[in-house]
Amino acid sequence: MALDLVPAWPAVGSLAGGAGALALAWAIREHRGRPGVDWFLGVFAAQATWCLSYGVGLLVSEPAVRAALEATMWLGVIWTGVAFLGFALEYTGRSDVVRSRLFAAVAAFGVLSSALVATNSLHGAFWTEFGRDPVFGVETVSYAFGPWAYLTVAAETVLVASAVFLLVDTLLSYGPLYRRESAAVALSSLPPGFALVAWALQIGPVPQLQLAPLMFVPHVIMDAYAFDRAEMFDRNPTTSRAAERTAIDDLRDPIVALALDNRVVRLNPAAETVLGVDAETARDRPLADFLDLPVEIGDERAAESDGGESAPDDDSAPDDEPGGSRETVQIDAAAGAGRRTYAVSVSRLTDPNGTHVGYTVVLSDVTERERRRQQLEVLNRILRHNLRNDAGVVHGYGEILRDRLDDPELVQMADAVERRAGALAALGEKAGTVERLLEESDPEATDVRDLLDSIVADARDRDGDATLELAVGDAAATVDGGAADWTTRVRPDALRAVVENTVENAVDHHDGEGTEREDGGTWVRASLRRKGGAEGTDGGGDTDGDARFVLTVADDGPGIPDHEVEAVESGRETALEHGSGLGLWVVAWGAAAVSADVTYAEREPRGTRVTVSIPIVDDL
Repeated sequence: MALDLVPAWPAVGSLAGGAGALALAWAIREHRGRPGVDWFLGVFAAQATWCLSYGVGLLVSEPAVRAALEATMWLGVIWTGVAFLGFALEYTGRSDVVRSRLFAAVAAFGVLSSALVATNSLHGAFWTEFGRDPVFGVETVSYAFGPWAYLTVAAETVLVASAVFLLVDTLLSYGPLYRRESAAVALSSLPPGFALVAWALQIGPVPQLQLAPLMFVPHVIMDAYAFDRAEMFDRNPTTSRAAERTAIDDLRDPIVALALDNRVVRLNPAAETVLGVDAETARDRPLADFLDLPVEIGDERAAESDGGESAPDDDSAPDDEPGGSRETVQIDAAAGAGRRTYAVSVSRLTDPNGTHVGYTVVLSDVTERERRRQQLEVLNRILRHNLRNDAGVVHGYGEILRDRLDDPELVQMADAVERRAGALAALGEKAGTVERLLEESDPEATDVRDLLDSIVADARDRDGDATLELAVGDAAATVDGGAADWTTRVRPDALRAVVENTVENAVDHHDGEGTEREDGGTWVRASLRRKGGAEGTDGGGDTDGDARFVLTVADDGPGIPDHEVEAVESGRETALEHGSGLGLWVVAWGAAAVSADVTYAEREPRGTRVTVSIPIVDDL
């Protein structure tokens, strides 16, 4: 036999397994202090004790020494499982379990088993009928296993299996990031584990020979791969699990995890504070005991009782489905801080397989937002009603004075009063537009060409002396072989605000010193074209798929002051950057509501060119 070529090969294999464990312990010593390293050093120490004691024992025939080495081998068996479980818990980010009473009981079992194996001669809990039984030229022994020996092997198997489960769970949860190291360490424990169970059950042609120490050789090879190639302790799942906990626990928004029956599974610290209850007290109790939600959370059991099929995932799904309701709820704040307003968002909670296992309820503090919204509503109401009404009165008296006065200087003053009153009234109308933009509304199919036609027609009616030119694409332009389509799906009120204010600003702020007309009067040109999309569309045949309607409004007026454009583009106004009106802000806010881009440029020889790029969204 090939094995006969290596004298005392069981002892050589056992000693090799022990030497490999010591070598790996030496290799990872520099990583001490990182998650799992100290426990893994304990694993290697226990494995080395197991392998070296058994290997040396196979070379010793003195009964007393041989029995002592067998007892030492059992110490290695006992503590390998304990240390391996400790490593798996800490390495996968569950160090809190290591400090729990459960793990303390595991360690206590190890201490008790160690005491029993050391005093086995007094009670025979581990073995009886100890005697020499040589095979393959080594000093193997045979003995009858005691009850505690079987219990130790069973416990070792359970502990190692639990550790393997944690590592495999990490592999499945975090995918390729920890795949190699977790798989290598998990698989490395299988060969010695199976060999130990086979020895305890006396399975095999040579039952007195324990092959587990020899099986530590492939075990060491796979662990070495994890350390070297996979950089096992340079990155570990502790980071991912800590990130998961931090993502929930450190959030300022209260978050509640619910089971399918709406009972509390977990609260983050913010939720504990807001609801006034600790996580332990709230666990497994209905959320309704602590919070009266303004929305209904779906009940999966009801769906199952109605036929066992869940509702289809379509636009008709109720608000308690994924991406659910954004209703608000008021909750009394702690420490007498008054009532706070929270937006409630309910979402499905699914496992990695996509199975619906519960819900998450997120409470977002919107107290200040709601307060600002109320303030804006009040201010807008004042601007829309009081200012508009008072401006109307002033405007009327200005007209009367202008008609009745003969002094040219006084007529000029009355005319200024009238114009200023009209500007104030227009400001009130723009404030109303702002209020409507702040409200939420659904997008609708909107014909941009018709909208522009209507706005230009209104501007012509309002200022009959102004010249407003309109150019809409190419009359022969087609889309997919049909007539050109100028429809997009947006908020019509927001798009109207953008187009209307862009045209109105060009008309209203003209100074009568233009270059396009001989008399210098108001001149504005609005053009609309389609860019991108199908072959043959207007816009130079651009077929990059980013289809947009491009509206360009050009005028020959005095231009927009740089500080007003900079104020809008920076998103804020200061004492030094104060816009004279709301027009540019309305355009900016309306564009944001329809995902449009707005750019301002100077026009030669005089004036401004405003370009609005509107995305084309198909009707859904």
